[in-house]
Amino acid sequence: MEDKTHLVDEITGHRRMRRNRKADWTRRLVQENRLTVDDLIWPIFLIPGSGIAEPIRAMPGVFRLTVDKAVEAAKEAADLGIPALATFPNIEMELRDETGSNSLEKNNLINLASAAIKKAVPNIGVITDVALDPFTSHGHDGILRGNEIVNDETVEQVALAAVYQADAGADIIAPSEMMDGRIGAIRHALDAAGHQGVGIMSYATKFSSAFYGPYREAISTGGLLKGDKKTYYIDPANGTEAVRDAALDVEEGADMLMVKPGLPYLDICWRLKEAFGLPTFAYQVSGEYSMIKAAAANGWIDGERVMLETLLAFKRAGCDGILTYFAPEVARLLAKR
Repeated sequence: MEDKTHLVDEITGHRRMRRNRKADWTRRLVQENRLTVDDLIWPIFLIPGSGIAEPIRAMPGVFRLTVDKAVEAAKEAADLGIPALATFPNIEMELRDETGSNSLEKNNLINLASAAIKKAVPNIGVITDVALDPFTSHGHDGILRGNEIVNDETVEQVALAAVYQADAGADIIAPSEMMDGRIGAIRHALDAAGHQGVGIMSYATKFSSAFYGPYREAISTGGLLKGDKKTYYIDPANGTEAVRDAALDVEEGADMLMVKPGLPYLDICWRLKEAFGLPTFAYQVSGEYSMIKAAAANGWIDGERVMLETLLAFKRAGCDGILTYFAPEVARLLAKR
């Protein structure tokens, strides 16, 4: 059989990319990005009561936890080496109203959880959100007046809620409600209250996405939402607008930036990291998680490999970390390796 080696060498100019792929050791030696447990933030859901871990139908393997169970989750996270938790409350319907006033209760569910977690596991990070959707009767992230989500009144309230969350032990405030001017107002409020050391992880580019459905089931807002959130979330078609939005948050004092959802917006992750150089995070949201779990349950994909591949994609896109419901599962896998 004719030797084609010289012909191939002429075509490739002696450059053979497969040389670096020929063995496991060479592949490991030249690997550009790695996923570690240090990249993980574990979002957890809270409910009132005690001793309850309530499964979420649309998110297999994810539970709503009472505060005592959340403390157990924090201990598990610390044992696995996960750096931080992000908490989201599902409060009683009778406590929800048009203005989300329960967000201003110093001993509300999210603050009770922060205090308990920091007392039991002081070295784990606690990240809290000040958006009003878990607290409102209409499911919107801000205060509803007539048919409008009012910006400045909402900003005033979330800034005050941020102080109470910091008082309770939150290490990072992560405001997701996408009101204009919120980062500067929260920074000012935190500093005035003596919380100069509390960071702000801005949901800098939160898109009006269809991937949030299971999350809304998890915090029981799906059936409450009146209309949509397009007047304050970013249009999925607009990348340049997203960068401009993030630039304002940087100018107002954000310490970290977040892109939400994650995988459909890897280009935004890259653009923010390149533009600002701040620690940049992606939120692998509920819809992303549930799709992987559902496809794996049906045998259509290798769930473990797809899970790890998606998380590595965030690293390749410039992310310093990922909020993911897969966090404990991934941490256990990484520990075995």
